[in-house]
Amino acid sequence: MKNILLPVFYLPPISWFSVFLNSENEILFEQFENFPKQTYRNRANIYGANGKLSLIIPISHNGKRELKDIEISYREDWRSLHWKSIKTAYQSSPYFEFYEDKLRKVFEIKEQNLLDFNLKTLEIIQQILKTEKAWSLNTEYIKNPQEISFREKFSAKNPSEFEMEEYYQTFSDKLGFVEDLSILDLVCNKGPESLTYIKNIKQSY
Repeated sequence: MKNILLPVFYLPPISWFSVFLNSENEILFEQFENFPKQTYRNRANIYGANGKLSLIIPISHNGKRELKDIEISYREDWRSLHWKSIKTAYQSSPYFEFYEDKLRKVFEIKEQNLLDFNLKTLEIIQQILKTEKAWSLNTEYIKNPQEISFREKFSAKNPSEFEMEEYYQTFSDKLGFVEDLSILDLVCNKGPESLTYIKNIKQSY
């Protein structure tokens, strides 16, 4: 078994799931890191009618820095906006209707902390994928951990380091294939085949 230190993301990219669900990986989630801005910790990329669209969870600026203490702002109704964007993007995809009720539950969650919210959404995605991968949370921040660290492995700005095959996407006829979007893109387009697709991703670690 490999011990993996994994950041906790909002509706994570497909590559994240290839690490998380790898049966050879023992997963430890990072909760004590200083919250890095502009990462998947509070954003998810989906495929909208005009290409890649980032859904961003607004954060309360309460002076706290550690991920476990980062609070979500509900001053605007971002949950409704995110759900509306997802519906618009995926309602004509092959499997959206099939998973719609489960996916809607993500936007009924109201947690004060980002970490708790992300872990609840992960629970729902695991139900959709029919997986029950176990994980644990770390107990302190270690700069050079013994585990293989993925804290900086997934970039919301740079191309993915993971090799993945193209699959049909709702707007790919018009705009081409966009790789490594949120897991939402995969489940809405590939449905029950999503797990097989994830397991076939070439890992670079």
